[in-house]
Amino acid sequence: MPDWIEEALAGGRLGRAGEQVIRVLRDEPRFASYATTSQLAERAGVNVATVVRAAQHLGFAGWPALRIELRSRYLASLSAGEVLAEHAPSDADPVQAAVRSDREALRMLAATLDVAAVRAIAAALHGARRTLVLGSGTFAAPGLQLAHAAGIMGYDVEMRQSGGTGLVSDLARMGEGDLLILCDLWRLPRAIASAAEIAVRRSVRTAVLTDRRDSPLVETAAHVVLVPSEGAGMFPSLAPVMTVVHAILAELARVGGERALRAARENERLWEQAGLF
Repeated sequence: MPDWIEEALAGGRLGRAGEQVIRVLRDEPRFASYATTSQLAERAGVNVATVVRAAQHLGFAGWPALRIELRSRYLASLSAGEVLAEHAPSDADPVQAAVRSDREALRMLAATLDVAAVRAIAAALHGARRTLVLGSGTFAAPGLQLAHAAGIMGYDVEMRQSGGTGLVSDLARMGEGDLLILCDLWRLPRAIASAAEIAVRRSVRTAVLTDRRDSPLVETAAHVVLVPSEGAGMFPSLAPVMTVVHAILAELARVGGERALRAARENERLWEQAGLF
């Protein structure tokens, strides 16, 4: 049995019907990662309620949340080429497949999103002295949007994509009262994992946007938002995590109130003065 399932069960057992569900999760990870509740119930030879109870016993709100976790784990075990093969039947229209994939990912996000966790990240950013956002490669995009728009509202937020001495120097200037926001999708770069460890040692709170509940960043994070990330091609989709960033910014504008509005207006005035648009 995969270690994470054993750990989630914490040595307990679910009864005969529940064990049949666990057997499918263990022996058929690909099937389980895209099966509906009824499909999994049929394969396990149990009813739908048993599948839901098994998911809850593993610590999830229900089957949709557990399926997101299974799918993320399964895809993370594949190379980019293997992910492409997973998504690319010869007769598929890649453009329409991408739209359908993102639509389904957003539907899953709406069904599983922890709204309170999103609000908590916005509140933490609002109260932080300084916020540093980290992401790597393609997955820096959510952080870039968050840092740019939050900055327009007057918050001290900086996005950093590179590691090395520059990142360590940034972290050395941070301490209690600051916030580190980390984007961890698909695979976790060493630089981001190391940054999280440094932040914890310096009493810097961390917030994580991730597609895996077992991300190494989750254990020490003050705030965690889980998102689906499956795309149509060889790379994960950013549509769900960008939607979460949009939600954080919307909440930040609400809690920022007049201060955020004044900052945005001042930015616009300076843009006009500089002839930027």
